[in-house]
Amino acid sequence: MTSRTGTPTGLPAWIYLPAAVGGVFVILPLLSMVLAVDWARFPELITSEASLQALALSLRTAIVSTALCVLVGVPMAAVLARSTFRIIPVLRSLVLLPLVLPPVVGGIALLYTFGRRGLLGEYFEAFGLRIAFSTTAVVLAQTFVALPFLVMSLEGALRTAGRRYEAVAATLGARPTTVFRRVTLPLVLPGLASGAVLAFARALGEFGATITFAGSLQGVTRTLPLEIYLQRETDPDAAVALSLLLVLVAVVIVVAARGRRIAGAL
Repeated sequence: MTSRTGTPTGLPAWIYLPAAVGGVFVILPLLSMVLAVDWARFPELITSEASLQALALSLRTAIVSTALCVLVGVPMAAVLARSTFRIIPVLRSLVLLPLVLPPVVGGIALLYTFGRRGLLGEYFEAFGLRIAFSTTAVVLAQTFVALPFLVMSLEGALRTAGRRYEAVAATLGARPTTVFRRVTLPLVLPGLASGAVLAFARALGEFGATITFAGSLQGVTRTLPLEIYLQRETDPDAAVALSLLLVLVAVVIVVAARGRRIAGAL
């Protein structure tokens, strides 16, 4: 198969058919949602008090959870990419486990850890700190499901970058912390940026773990995905409008991540 410029693509002609089917499968539901929006009421639907509260809460908690992902995810990715301990493959599997777990299972796990009678929650309760069904619970739920995205992206970037420059810096007398700060992080900065954007996107769209661990309290734990779910029962037009709003935000995030990836490759 050749392109319009006559350059061989290396792909068999038949492969474009299932690729097109997959593309239609992804695009058609989004197009259907766009066609179902009540455009005359769209500004009104997405600017209601409940909608704005849910959007603002989603953005705030997603930003905080992304910061937490960066704070603990960067060291985790470095350990997974650079350490040679035999237990590393097991640790990697555990770190990536939230990717394959149903989010509601993650919410239950968090509830039995930080809930009122959870493994750690009862100790927090003794000091008057209640985590479950609070805004803090939303942040923890989002961090739990989003962390693997940052770790995977950054670990891949670390492995691709290799250790050559780090070894050179070490032979010149740089301490490990200096090597990590001045050499390693700048090398993988595009991967870190992409991972952070993906973690933010995942946190913004989190539903199952949030509703299980944090509940749905307006202005406290009701994020935009939860607001969409509730509006679906009472006002379908509002649910569709808010869904489209969330899709638009996700598209902006994906485009930003793509731009970061291209910039890092140049």
